[in-house]
Amino acid sequence: MSSTTNGQWYPPEWPDRIRALANGELTPAEPRRAATVLLLRDSTAGPTVHMLRRRVSMAFAGGAYAYPGGSVDRRDERPVAWAGPSRAQWAVRMGVDPATAQTIVCAAVRETFEEAGVLLAGTSAETVVADTTGEEWEADRAALVAHEVSFADFLGRRGLVLRSDLLGAWARWITPEFEPRRYDTWFFVAALPEGQRTRNASTEADRTVWIRPEEAAAGYDRGELLMMPPTIATLRSLQPYATATDALAAAEAQNLTPVLARTRLVGGEIELSWPGHDEFTKHIAQGDADTGAPWDGDGPPERPSPSGGTPA
Repeated sequence: MSSTTNGQWYPPEWPDRIRALANGELTPAEPRRAATVLLLRDSTAGPTVHMLRRRVSMAFAGGAYAYPGGSVDRRDERPVAWAGPSRAQWAVRMGVDPATAQTIVCAAVRETFEEAGVLLAGTSAETVVADTTGEEWEADRAALVAHEVSFADFLGRRGLVLRSDLLGAWARWITPEFEPRRYDTWFFVAALPEGQRTRNASTEADRTVWIRPEEAAAGYDRGELLMMPPTIATLRSLQPYATATDALAAAEAQNLTPVLARTRLVGGEIELSWPGHDEFTKHIAQGDADTGAPWDGDGPPERPSPSGGTPA
């Protein structure tokens, strides 16, 4: 499942799929819009980020560490009480139309509540919910997850305003064209609201942690923490900031040009790269896809460890 040289997630079927795409035998799936949030919390050693580990049994990125997030719901288009930059301002920042901007921002806030129990909303443009624990909040969260209620209806019934000003757009990554499940994912940063606390509310995760970006990146480099390229790339980009406030202030200057993997065939060898992120470039020889074992791209495939290459 994972690379043997670090914690980068590379499925063993990728080489065959890349060759099929190059040969015109594979039609790229249309990517679904998605949003994910890097929740930050200050500590004496600097900001920490909330991460969850996807269950090993998950079909997509099983065992990998990620952030709370998920796909845009069509009902995220419904009107909501809104505070902070307008939809038009978000549209300019993100390079999309205002309606699309709303769906992505709504998805970011909704998914953070669904998967981490944290809600970036308040009773006014100047307030934030201080506590989202208790049976009634949990019932609302479960109803959202089950699509029994829309996010707009949830906010409206509770008299809440979505605080878009608590988010900062940080990056945008699109799943490679050879993947069967594809997402056009927007990454946001946000500080954990005072009084709220995270919990593992996701059925897709078996573990959650608060960890300094430097510590998480070091675990990835040692091959102990499995991550997809967007996750480790965004972690590294957080390292220069001393506080969550500093990171939020820096969001406005972040480059939102979509990052999409490139592949090319040179002889019998595949070159897989992500523009602007040289550390992820891999070269796969012709025979690497034939053993059925995970591969690291820089040499012959290795057999997986008993733990599947994920931390205990």
